[in-house]
Amino acid sequence: MLSLERLRVLHAIDTYGSVSAAADVLGVTTSAISQQMAKLERETGQTLLGRNGRGVRLTDAGRLLSGHAERILSLVELAHADLEAHRGAAVGELVAGAFPTAVRGLLPAVLRRLRADHPHLHTVVHELEPMDALARLARGDIDLAVVLDWYNKPLSLPPGLAKAPLVDDIVDVALPAGHRLEDRAELDLAELADEDWIAWPDGGLCQEWLLFTLRGKGIEPHVVHRAMEHATVLALVAAGLGVAVMPRLGRDPMPPGARIVPVRHTMRRHVYAVWREDADRRPAIRAAVDALAACGADLAEG
Repeated sequence: MLSLERLRVLHAIDTYGSVSAAADVLGVTTSAISQQMAKLERETGQTLLGRNGRGVRLTDAGRLLSGHAERILSLVELAHADLEAHRGAAVGELVAGAFPTAVRGLLPAVLRRLRADHPHLHTVVHELEPMDALARLARGDIDLAVVLDWYNKPLSLPPGLAKAPLVDDIVDVALPAGHRLEDRAELDLAELADEDWIAWPDGGLCQEWLLFTLRGKGIEPHVVHRAMEHATVLALVAAGLGVAVMPRLGRDPMPPGARIVPVRHTMRRHVYAVWREDADRRPAIRAAVDALAACGADLAEG
């Protein structure tokens, strides 16, 4: 009898490309991964992993079994959903991934609501960038993702995923105190063409959007600093080191040396809940999406 957990390990190695990456995702040591794979090879009587330089690769037998493992894990998800739907209550564990400012600005209220309304549901949150969250969701590593896209740069979803809108997050400009434009009621991004910019790190969804938007206005930004956390970006702005675009979600408290000015043509981030279609009947998914939508509406009204 093949072990489901060992099949999960094999599938994680195939999905993430290495033993160490699989260990990180599954929350175990690389030694534990190696032990599980050795047992799985004994169970199957086949070599499933081969050496590939310093790493490993799946053999033909390993890839064949990993494909079956993916289907088996999907069936387990369906069984879980059906049983939970039959019981009719949001119970057990729900693992969610959300981008950093959603974890800070939205999830605390959501988790409080879920704890009060569904005391037998244990929700675990991981801070993940949107593309990472979607990849993990599609592979079954998490149950629910909170992701975003931009008003002028939509995000495409992998097949098999469903989504619900939660809130539109308005984006302003952050300026240092004393900046020539700090007293304006609103401004256009083109007025900041010659400024030093503080931006997100390269390769991320938000940084790609920023470059796309500024270049669309004929601005090639002079980026002097890059930071992931909005609090860090605001600290650099407050120190007089540049300007930045700054979403409202999870933004407060503002440092005293920074000023916020709205943009004339409002920029927005669209925030969504995303889940696997085969888990749609799970009461835990419905409860979490409902709580996210309710807290998103509260934010919009506030």
